[in-house]
Amino acid sequence: MASLAVMLSEWREVFAWPWLLAALPLPLLVRWLLPAARDGSAALKVPFGARLDTVAAAGGRSLRGGAGAGALAWIAWALLCVAAARPQQLGEAIRPPQVGRGMMLALDLSGSMSELDMSLGRRAVDRLTAAKAVLADFLDRRVGDRIGLVVFGNHAYVLAPLTLDLATVRDQLEDSLVGLAGQETAIGEAIGLAVRRLRDQPSDERVLILLTDGVNTPGTADPIRAAEIARDEGVRIHTIAFGGDGSMSLFGIKIPTAGGGAEVDEAALRRIAQVTGGRFFRAQDTAQLVGIYAEINRLEPVQRPGKAVRPRLERYAWPLGGAFVFALLAFAWPRRRTA
Repeated sequence: MASLAVMLSEWREVFAWPWLLAALPLPLLVRWLLPAARDGSAALKVPFGARLDTVAAAGGRSLRGGAGAGALAWIAWALLCVAAARPQQLGEAIRPPQVGRGMMLALDLSGSMSELDMSLGRRAVDRLTAAKAVLADFLDRRVGDRIGLVVFGNHAYVLAPLTLDLATVRDQLEDSLVGLAGQETAIGEAIGLAVRRLRDQPSDERVLILLTDGVNTPGTADPIRAAEIARDEGVRIHTIAFGGDGSMSLFGIKIPTAGGGAEVDEAALRRIAQVTGGRFFRAQDTAQLVGIYAEINRLEPVQRPGKAVRPRLERYAWPLGGAFVFALLAFAWPRRRTA
């Protein structure tokens, strides 16, 4: 049984429908199994019926003598069966291009992300809720990218490694909470961790998008030094300074929030983007954040060769043409011999 499966597998490398080759002995079986016609009357009269009878008779003789029009008819039938089985040839290997990047998202989960100075669908929400909603929409647009998620507070942590499974990244994003990584803002550590994760990606496809609403915590890794390392590793960083002015809008009236808003280190974030060849963005509300991620989404994708494939080239036309030629020869054979 195993050998039969191997044989069929080998045949499928040559023919798309190898089982149609089983029709080769069909005319012989029909001749053996069906009774010969005894009635001299013809059910259908055609002008060239006599010549067809001659070919059929020659075919009968060819089973014993192997010559004449019958042999040509048998060759035509065999070629027709081969054509029906769809012979194929494997072409040269090609590597179709794929588009995509290796992209890490770094999200600030420090205590200031709980500020209620954002709105989402006319509803006041905290900064993290607004950021997660916009990021989820951004993930839906990045088909073909390998995306990972880093969150940072007192320290930075990888919630999702680089993966094509964006649903998993979205789930991890949804489960993230303010304070999950601590109350501080370790921007430099987040950059360093993301760079290590992007190191194995092709050099022109390494991107980090960093969103924060605070200032780097003293005593942690220097973000400018981390940006220089990222530049040396070929990682481009787009920074987003996120956060309102310490107030939320209710029926068009600005109401100060309890925290009063946290200052964002725009100068440092701008410098990080500049050093690495990325862009700096400032978002004070959800609408601006949506526009920023839409702008990042329009980054020119990088083409890279995909998995090598060998196309199957159809070759049934050759045996089909041969069957037609041999059928014509078999049909013309009696007339040529009796001329």
